[in-house]
Amino acid sequence: MLNVELNGQAPDLARLHRIATLNYGHFTSFQVRDHRVRGLALHVARLADGAEELFGHRIGVAEEHRLLGLIRHALGDVRDASVRVTFVPGPDEQGPPDVLVSVSDPVPEEPGPPLRAQSVIYERELPEHKHRATMGLTYHLREARLAGFDDALFLGRDALVREGTTWNVAFWDGSQVVWPVAPVLRGVTMVLLQIAMSINGTPWTLRPIGAEELPGFAAAAAVNSHCPARPIASIDELPLKDDGLLAETLREAWSTVPWDDL
Repeated sequence: MLNVELNGQAPDLARLHRIATLNYGHFTSFQVRDHRVRGLALHVARLADGAEELFGHRIGVAEEHRLLGLIRHALGDVRDASVRVTFVPGPDEQGPPDVLVSVSDPVPEEPGPPLRAQSVIYERELPEHKHRATMGLTYHLREARLAGFDDALFLGRDALVREGTTWNVAFWDGSQVVWPVAPVLRGVTMVLLQIAMSINGTPWTLRPIGAEELPGFAAAAAVNSHCPARPIASIDELPLKDDGLLAETLREAWSTVPWDDL
């Protein structure tokens, strides 16, 4: 299953060429189940924030309704899917961005095998935005895999833990979930988990985490829209003796996050 629409229509060759050759814009991605989404308002807010920062365009209520209509139009009768909504430059540089909606097969929520992550010093540009400038993270992902790892975990030049290539990272210190404080993308899944854990009374905290502290954690997990808790087996040569409690805690919190109708 694949459907791609630009402003509600199938893009012609000229529009596809413009999108493909100008690597600028921002996006959000989410899973749709039975025409519902977790954290829909947060995804819309992410797009609105990016539009103002990257395009100087402020999205009002009417445009939010239009945006949801474009998503529904691209989905059609499809009930379960992966959806990516991207704001790309329009033909008028001073005008509002175009909206590209891509619909593909849904991704199973079950976690894959535990990740073996390689730490690397890398700081994404405009890290608070989910933007299209992904060459750096893709390069480090490729290098990590060539070195025998599964993925890369980014550290800042200050040696503080930041984020994974396409995921936030959560740690377990034996009594609570610990999230790094650093310039990172505030992933929607991470934010929803934090809200759910606060409501459920699950202990968690935010604080800076230095690379030298990693041996003190009992477990770590990768968190994104594909999976709320994929265990991390090791970071570099450091094994994480995960007893499953972190992943279980995150999955239990995720199960309480409500769905929003599209």
